[in-house]
Amino acid sequence: MLAASRDGGVLSFACRGSRHRHKLVLEYAACSAGLDVTGGQTMKTQTTLAAAALLLGTAMSPALAQEKIKLGVIVTLSGPAAALGQQVRDGFALAVKDLGSKMGGRDVEVVVVDDELKPDAAVTKVKGLLERDKVDFVVGPIFSNILQAIHRPVTESKVFLISPNAGPSTFAGKDCNPFFYVTSYQNDQVHEILGKVAQDRGYKRMYLMVPNYQAGKDSVAGFKLDYKGEIVEESYMPLNTLDFQPELSKISSQKPDALFTFMPGGLGVNLVKQYRQAGLADSIPVLSAFTVDESTLPAQQDAAVGMFGGANWAPNLDNPQNKKFVAAYEAAYNGVPGTYAFQAYDAAMLIDSAIKGVKGDLSNKDAVAAALKKADFTSLRGAFKFNTNGYPIQDFYLTKVAKRPDGKFQTEIVQRVFENYGDRYAKDCKAAN
Repeated sequence: MLAASRDGGVLSFACRGSRHRHKLVLEYAACSAGLDVTGGQTMKTQTTLAAAALLLGTAMSPALAQEKIKLGVIVTLSGPAAALGQQVRDGFALAVKDLGSKMGGRDVEVVVVDDELKPDAAVTKVKGLLERDKVDFVVGPIFSNILQAIHRPVTESKVFLISPNAGPSTFAGKDCNPFFYVTSYQNDQVHEILGKVAQDRGYKRMYLMVPNYQAGKDSVAGFKLDYKGEIVEESYMPLNTLDFQPELSKISSQKPDALFTFMPGGLGVNLVKQYRQAGLADSIPVLSAFTVDESTLPAQQDAAVGMFGGANWAPNLDNPQNKKFVAAYEAAYNGVPGTYAFQAYDAAMLIDSAIKGVKGDLSNKDAVAAALKKADFTSLRGAFKFNTNGYPIQDFYLTKVAKRPDGKFQTEIVQRVFENYGDRYAKDCKAAN
């Protein structure tokens, strides 16, 4: 085990939101969740990150070589959505391990904070990362309302903000920013996938059911872009819905060709179980976004098998780097990685590629932005490049839930729906991304 060091030769993990600041090589997931590592919850396998100091080439000065890269990770680690934040945290940690605890030849210090899924709390936490910790990059968050709260304080500080999930239209068009990059997708795109699938499969009558808040309304708008058939019902459900039976009775009586739904987290767990119990799953297909994925499948299990989703990746995506990632993640965390984990892994690799691109010198912000835009790394999804707005151009897939021979559940790719697909807002971006 490596001990704490003052000479820059050890990777340092710091946690905010607890009384502790651990400067040890310790179990990253427990520390970053704000748990007491002396006796709290840990992963199945602890991740020991070697960080011995290495002699660097002449491209970097000795003084610069000893300075750590400081990364701030802000995600939701408490409340009902904590599982999503845990996947981001764990995917990022795995990437740091695979990089030998260095980025661009320099040791890294990772500071993880919980945004509590509260915009005000997130702003306070991110200001701490910027002003107290003086981070070089901020990674996060998961939810778009949190991103909208922290985007301005981060980018106005001329610190690069890398989102491993949230991708609202707000920053994809005229308000794009050269200090903001996304390793997931623009939010509308996953719903566009399902609208196109419904249209291509000849579904003439669709039932739409989403939560009654802005993201739900945006999902319907995305679905309708490519779907031209009849909408027999457009139902907006309260965010605290537990009992879907009244709605399921309406679906049963109206007999649509398929159901489109966006019900994230606990909403999706309840809906999927009740949909299966109502006997609808075998007769009325489900096209869903953020309703059945690796964060909800441990609770949904067999009830979700056969249900469809839209994504930019799946655990069974057939390329060498993805196979290695999935195997390593399952060995470390005893669970199947989802899109949140893979996008966080890619975020770390993107940052590493940029630091390498500027030979470890982060003083020239324009050069760092150019290196980020180049995206000179091998993404787990395969083909990947940035559009003019800092959002990806990539392939998108229809996925389906399957039960593996080992009894675990995962989403699997059924077909490619869009190839090298960019979002529709990029044309309005005038920033120098």
